[in-house]
Order: sequence, then structure tokens, then C-alpha cells
Amino acid sequence: MKYFDIYVSPIGIIQIESDDNGITGIRFIKKSEIIVSNTRNIYIEEVKNWLDVYFSGINPDFIPHLNMQGTDFQKRVWEILKNIPYGKTITYKAIASEIKRKCGAERMSAQAVGGAVAKNPVLIVVPCHRVIGSDGKLTGYSAGINIKEKLLKLEKYSIQKEIAANLYQ
Repeated sequence: MKYFDIYVSPIGIIQIESDDNGITGIRFIKKSEIIVSNTRNIYIEEVKNWLDVYFSGINPDFIPHLNMQGTDFQKRVWEILKNIPYGKTITYKAIASEIKRKCGAERMSAQAVGGAVAKNPVLIVVPCHRVIGSDGKLTGYSAGINIKEKLLKLEKYSIQKEIAANLYQ
């Protein structure tokens, strides 16, 4: 069975989707896209608690139970995303290098990583907003760059400081 509910965050309305095995989706929506919630389940309540902690400006010390559906490659990328520390960033290129190393591949495209990051169905909890371009610029975010910037600011991430650090590496 599919379950839906919304969470009103300080930066927008978030739709939470779950099935009987865990959270399947978290995304920002417009008021016109709201699906009337049906019977809540434990996973949706767990994510709402996680979001309460997160939006209070604190790094949650737990990861809600997720049931993310995707290709093996996408799942590898999403596992790396889960390990990006709160308030820190990583580049698409660095993720590609890590996957290349783990898989023993000869090459790995940062663009392919970008495609997998873009397909992340569980925003915020799987922090794809922490992935930036090699030049330090905030690029690509399904909810929009302005939301990405707000999430990073909430985590007290200094965009200008990080850009300078990336340029000199």
C-alpha cells in the first residue's frame, strides 16, 4: 500500500511518500500538487520527526528507514550521498572518482553521477543538495537552486568559503 502525507517546512511544502517497507519519496511540491493524506504509517512519522530536528538547525542523529527504488548504479551513488557530512559538500567529480575506485572501473563520468543524483527520490534525508560543481558552483537541484542554497545555509555551510577552498585544490 502507498501512503502520502505532507510536511510544511520553513522553506516549502514537502510531500512524503511511503510504502509498507519504508520511505519511497520526499520532494518539495506546490500547494496545487498536494495529495490528500491517507492513513499514516510509522515511516512517515519517523521522517516527520527527522525533518523537525533538521529544520531546527540540528543534524539528526538517525536515518529514517528508506525503501528507495533505482538501478544498481543509482543506488551506489545514493549510498555515497548518505555519507556526505552535515554542512559539507562534495563534487560530482569526487563521487565519480569514488565509484570508479570502488568498482574498479577504468572510467566514470561525472555526468552519469549527475544523472543518478538528479534521480534521488528522497530529498534532504539523502542529501543531494550537498553536491556541487567542480568549480564550487551550486548546480542542479530538482527543487531549484534557491531551495538548495537555503538547505545549505540552514546547515551553516558557507558557500563563498567553500568556493574559495575548491578553487585552490
